Amino acid sequence: MEKVIRLHVEKLPEGVYLATSEDLPGLVAQGKTIIETLEIARDVANKLIEARKEREQIAELPSIADEFDYPLVISQ
Repeated sequence: MEKVIRLHVEKLPEGVYLATSEDLPGLVAQGKTIIETLEIARDVANKLIEARKEREQIAELPSIADEFDYPLVISQ
């Protein structure tokens, strides 16, 4: 089942992107591009969730709705 984790992404002065999440404490991902940062964030989120399952410390994440808005990032 797919769940939703809201990310906060910001461009750092060094030119890289940083993603964090209040929904999943401990999620921190950094990449050279937004796409790379999102891919790393997805991997980190999956690992954090698996680790918390093993310790039975899972916070309930919201399920994905049948309809939602999504910001599509493209390069030009």
